[in-house]
Amino acid sequence: MRIVKVIFAVLVCAASVCWAQNESLQNESLLIGPGDVLHIQVLEAADLTQTVRVMDSGEVPLIIGGNVKVAGLTPEGAAEAIQTDLKEKKYLVDPHVSVSIQQYTVQDVTILGEVRSPGRYSIGTPLPVLTALAQAHGLDEMADRNITIQRRNSDQRVKYFVSNDPEQALNSHLMVYPGDTILVPKVKIVYVLGDVYHPGGYPMTANDSTMTALEAVSLAGSWQLHARESQTRIIRKQADGTYVEMQVSLSDMVKGKKSDLPLEANDIIYIPFSYAKNLSLGLSNIISAASVAAIYTTTRH
Repeated sequence: MRIVKVIFAVLVCAASVCWAQNESLQNESLLIGPGDVLHIQVLEAADLTQTVRVMDSGEVPLIIGGNVKVAGLTPEGAAEAIQTDLKEKKYLVDPHVSVSIQQYTVQDVTILGEVRSPGRYSIGTPLPVLTALAQAHGLDEMADRNITIQRRNSDQRVKYFVSNDPEQALNSHLMVYPGDTILVPKVKIVYVLGDVYHPGGYPMTANDSTMTALEAVSLAGSWQLHARESQTRIIRKQADGTYVEMQVSLSDMVKGKKSDLPLEANDIIYIPFSYAKNLSLGLSNIISAASVAAIYTTTRH
């Protein structure tokens, strides 16, 4: 776990360096809110350039033209609203306006779910998503890497994969803004039961959040000497609540005679014991055993 923490810290530092050059692109999709400070420029009239705070009413007072409602708009949308106002009031014939968010109102970013310190954290500037997660001391052992960010002042939800590969993590410069909410769901679990060295549940915490049958059995220490690995059963729950069983041969997979099988969340792998009485262990008994199985949150060696 120490290595994981070091990698996460490196990613946080590197992301902080890279975020600034991409902020202008992110701003275009962020909605303006009361308290934000805007920088407004009019190409045809430099003397109309101003830096102004959005009022509680959601309006900004222009040097000429009165108040214009900009809350709930993107910077591009606010520029269009100001252009329209100046034209309709005949202050300028064909104005060209640019708007940028110079400062955000200090709001909480809410971080919920499988992080070490969930809660609300006050921020006044956009942060890279990794830096925002660091406010909550990072993901915990049961975190799914597929997280959701609910944007402030809108219904927009952004999906983000927290890669543990530095190059992949830094290729995406997704920002978290004041007022956003981050939800980190619980990781998916697969179960390996029966004649293995460490029966129990194993989180699908690989970089791509996937796992195969052989990978899961390896995490459980593999099957024991007298196990019937050729009669392994994989039990999968369907959408309607029923279960289906597949019989597979793990030894054939190891030898390359059969393809390794991708697993789904909550799959149960049962490797029978050599004893005849255990070969016919009922489905309900296996499902019950999975429901009380220990969950291993670290990789065994």
